[in-house]
Amino acid sequence: MILPIYGYGEPVLRKVGEDISKDYPNLKQTIANMYETMYNAHGVGLAAPQVGLSIRLFVIDARPFAEGDDVSKEEAALLNDFKKTFINARIVKEEGEVWGFNEGCLSIPDVREDVFRHDKITIEYYDEDFNKKTEEYDGLIARVIQHEYDHIDGILFTDHLSSLKKKLIGKRLQNIMEGKARPDYKMKFANKKGK
Repeated sequence: MILPIYGYGEPVLRKVGEDISKDYPNLKQTIANMYETMYNAHGVGLAAPQVGLSIRLFVIDARPFAEGDDVSKEEAALLNDFKKTFINARIVKEEGEVWGFNEGCLSIPDVREDVFRHDKITIEYYDEDFNKKTEEYDGLIARVIQHEYDHIDGILFTDHLSSLKKKLIGKRLQNIMEGKARPDYKMKFANKKGK
């Protein structure tokens, strides 16, 4: 089932998500709905707060990045095969060079800005069968994970921007809160008149 994606300004996007157990109600269905919602919106990642759930859960399918012009064949193969569910994730280490990449977010449609993040991470999480994993990632995969991980900590990519950049995009963020954004997917807006 395709769920509405919560837009910038919705309070759930600012909450730190809670850990869940394998007995979380309808967990498999929730995960399936999140993938379906993400694919419908042409995203590469989606976190539970973006569909109104304040829990530590996010899904990623990095295949769309595999088609980029500046991606090596080796990285394209990794991205093409990267589809994972992360439950109760904790980034235990961020290291390596800090580099910029133009990020966007399904909760903040039509806003893209350069965000600087570490190149390499180590993350602990449970997969959808509640098997515990500790894995290292770098490059674009690490970046997508960091972006989605921020969501379960109540952080948006715009929080990484300078105060000048935030000021420059202020009107666009206000328009999203007021429901004036028109993405080609279903959204729930914070201050939309008549909602």
